[in-house]
Amino acid sequence: MGFQLKKLAYTKSYRILRGNLWKDHPVSCGVLGMCLTLGVSNKVANAIAIGIGFTFVLVVTAATISAMRNLIPKRARVIIYMIVISSFVIIVDRFLKAFFPAVAEALGPYIGLIITSCILMGRLEEFSMKNNVYYSMLDAFSSGMAFAYTLLILSVIREFFGFGTILDVKVTPAWWTNWVVLGMAPGAFFVLSIYLWITRTLAKVDPQKLGHLHG
Repeated sequence: MGFQLKKLAYTKSYRILRGNLWKDHPVSCGVLGMCLTLGVSNKVANAIAIGIGFTFVLVVTAATISAMRNLIPKRARVIIYMIVISSFVIIVDRFLKAFFPAVAEALGPYIGLIITSCILMGRLEEFSMKNNVYYSMLDAFSSGMAFAYTLLILSVIREFFGFGTILDVKVTPAWWTNWVVLGMAPGAFFVLSIYLWITRTLAKVDPQKLGHLHG
């Protein structure tokens, strides 16, 4: 068992998972996707919806682009990325409006911001265009999960302290005074900065040697 685990650590799949989920985290290390991270992390429901939707779009887009990588002209690749991404974002938008209208209304334009996410564009350009479908989907899934769990952590902190709720359920005692600022933009920057400091310290990230777009 020990030998098998040690052998696993040298596989490309393991390096992709470990890198995206921790060492080369797109938010903690790359400081990517800031618009979505700051905009939707005020409520847990919003964070879950965007996290799942973002991961779905990233995985299916990566698989599509990887499968077509030998057919895509270099000069048209960015336009093709945008068309494919937009198609799947529309699916996510329609799904939320059909089954979770309250969440869709709360998110508003942030669903559309997935289209221009630098995490998406970066993974497609740097990884999916250079690797097969399996590795591209693994890379996309781990990047999406890394982004999703970051949103979840930030949203739990901000909703708990800022609104006294979790998933809109009151969880604080009657005497609790909400820290309203944490539900606002300044609070988002404050919580995110603390999160970046802690995660970068634990991961021993050197800002001068960041390599978040590994191929």
